[in-house]
Amino acid sequence: MNLTFATSEGTFNYRACAVIVHQNRLLAMRDERSPYYYLPGGRVFLHETAEAAVLRELREELAIDAVIERPLWLCQSFFTEEVSDERYHELCLYYLIDVSQTDLLSRGERFTMRENRHRHTFEWLPFDQVKTAYLYPLFIKERITHLPRELEIIVADENAQTASEGETN
Repeated sequence: MNLTFATSEGTFNYRACAVIVHQNRLLAMRDERSPYYYLPGGRVFLHETAEAAVLRELREELAIDAVIERPLWLCQSFFTEEVSDERYHELCLYYLIDVSQTDLLSRGERFTMRENRHRHTFEWLPFDQVKTAYLYPLFIKERITHLPRELEIIVADENAQTASEGETN
C-alpha cells in the first residue's frame, strides 16, 4: 500500500525522488500521460523507508541498482496536477544518486523504458536548459546547480509559483 490518500479537498502523497546528474546534466523523465518532465522516483509504501523506495523505483523505472550518495531536500509541496486538475499536498525526499556502477550513462541522451503498461521517456537535460524546461517541481530549476551538502527542508507552493526555504537540518 502506498502512502497516498484522497480527501474531498485534495490528495496527500509521500514520495521519494532521484536526482541523477552527470556532466552538468539532469536526468528527467516523462510518460504518455504527462506533457512535462519530472524526476525518477515514486510513492513510498507503508512500512518502507524513503531510501528503499527510491532504490526500488530506480529498479522498476530504469532497471538499475544504484547507490544513494546523500539526501538533498525534503520538500513540502502544494500544487495542482495539470493533467488531472487534482490538488496535492506532497512530502518528497530527494536523493542524490550515484549511477557510476550501472549502464545508465551508455543509454544515450534520450531513451525509453517500459514499466508494466507505462512507457517512460528519459532525457539528460543540460543545466542551462533545466531553467526553462517544462519541469516539475519548480524549485529544481534554481537549485540544481547548487546541490546542498546537508539535507535542506523546503516549502514549495507551486500554485503560487513560489518556493521558500525552511529550516536546514
